[in-house]
Amino acid sequence: MENILKTFKIEVNSNLYLKDPYSSELGEQIVRVSTRLIQELGMEQFTFRKLAAEIGSTEAAIYRYFENKHKLLLYLNAWYWAWMEHNLVFATANLQDASERLVVAIRLMVDGPIFEKNDYLNPKALRNLVVNESLKGYLTKAVDNEHESGIFAQVYKFGDRISEIISEINPEYKYPKTLVSTVMESSLLQSFNSQHLPGMTECAYESTGRFTFFHQLVINAISNE
Repeated sequence: MENILKTFKIEVNSNLYLKDPYSSELGEQIVRVSTRLIQELGMEQFTFRKLAAEIGSTEAAIYRYFENKHKLLLYLNAWYWAWMEHNLVFATANLQDASERLVVAIRLMVDGPIFEKNDYLNPKALRNLVVNESLKGYLTKAVDNEHESGIFAQVYKFGDRISEIISEINPEYKYPKTLVSTVMESSLLQSFNSQHLPGMTECAYESTGRFTFFHQLVINAISNE
């Protein structure tokens, strides 16, 4: 399965870009190098001018692919969540027991992708970017219009798959989407805290504590309904 995903080219909503970055070598370089550069500099200091200098191109060439750095960040976020959905589908394909599939889903949300090799983008590096920068892409005044354009479809699809597993385990549970989105967002925040604000968590970044915490949270929530 990992060999299949390794060559998989992720498709995201076309409203996120002006020109498909995978239509050219330059476009591929833009998304690959920006993943590293945004993580190194942070969105506040990252600019297309710096990206252009890094890849030996021009700002004008980058603007032919992405309207601005905000859309580029949203593109990378969408790529990540689409990759996560494929991870979930492949990792649970042979699991008949919904409880076992839920364990895999929680581990994905908390620890990131199981399959970490892809010829187009580095999923492990992208996970680090999402932990540290992704919320900066969502918490904006433009979010309502962006939502209407469908550019958050990838995160929705991933969350919906996990919500369906919860409903399969306990059809009476009223809040599967709310629970899943809570774990998705707060698990990223707790990963951030473990790296940068360790006084706000008992769990070191590489520990299994976060998975244990969120697994208990989900199981207790859906069992006590």
